[in-house]
Amino acid sequence: MEIALVVLVIAVIFVVRTFKIVPQQHAWVVERLGRFDRALTPGLKFVIPFVERVAYKHSLKEVPLDVPSQVCITKDNTQLQVDGILYFQVTDPMRASYGSSNYIVAITQLAQTTLRSVIGKMELDKTFEERDMINASVVNALDEAALNWGVKVLRYEIKDLTPPAEILRSMQAQITAEREKRALIAASEGRRQEQINLAEGERAAFIAKSEGEKQAEINKAQGQAAAITAVADATADAIRKIAAAIEHPGGDQAVQLKVAEKAVDAYASLARTNNTMIVPGNMTEVAGLIGTAMALFGRGRPAPTATRETR
Repeated sequence: MEIALVVLVIAVIFVVRTFKIVPQQHAWVVERLGRFDRALTPGLKFVIPFVERVAYKHSLKEVPLDVPSQVCITKDNTQLQVDGILYFQVTDPMRASYGSSNYIVAITQLAQTTLRSVIGKMELDKTFEERDMINASVVNALDEAALNWGVKVLRYEIKDLTPPAEILRSMQAQITAEREKRALIAASEGRRQEQINLAEGERAAFIAKSEGEKQAEINKAQGQAAAITAVADATADAIRKIAAAIEHPGGDQAVQLKVAEKAVDAYASLARTNNTMIVPGNMTEVAGLIGTAMALFGRGRPAPTATRETR
């Protein structure tokens, strides 16, 4: 009975040490008699008991590693409290097992020293503006060194950059002043644009008013010119009609009668204006006036073939 129990225990130990189930995204390093032999991939694997053993177990997943916070000094001698996180992945289980005694500690220390070196080359303001450049520099430096450790550094991210309290107050004051400056500039630009708009509006109104006045004067001048032309045309037509009427028989007598009537009307109008009745001392003056008018009228006509005595 005891022999059977011993055999059963030995068989269980043999099975446990022989059959290995490797999980997905893991790699186990097998040593044979203390020397690296192979790396086991996921699945059911066999190991020779007491001759081979699983020395290291590695996860092939992406691993986030929190890099401890540290104080870095910038190029302009300002202290910064920097906190970051690192993402890496084991790519070579054999090197990860034998390349470094502790690749996690090695990566952490190298990330801190590289970060101090990169920030030491930059001024304070640039550290806040060039985070992507800092992250890329740290990743490049770590990835090159981590090749011997069987590790691939994927990315590094700065979680926080904290300057001293005095620097924070100065930066806040600078930001406040900059915002006040922008507000004043915006207000002045608004007033300037308002003045420009008012000036342009007044200019447009003045131009419209002047254009209207100009068009009114043009229309008035054109109306006056048209009226003058119409009057001149009517006068010329009347003169032509009078001249044509004079050429008819009895025209001269009609002209004489008309001139006499005008002379009498003129004397009457003058008397009414001065409240005085004016009577010529010699009535022959009226006949002489009529004769003079007829003589003036006769100058514009062609000389007749025979003269006629005026009484």
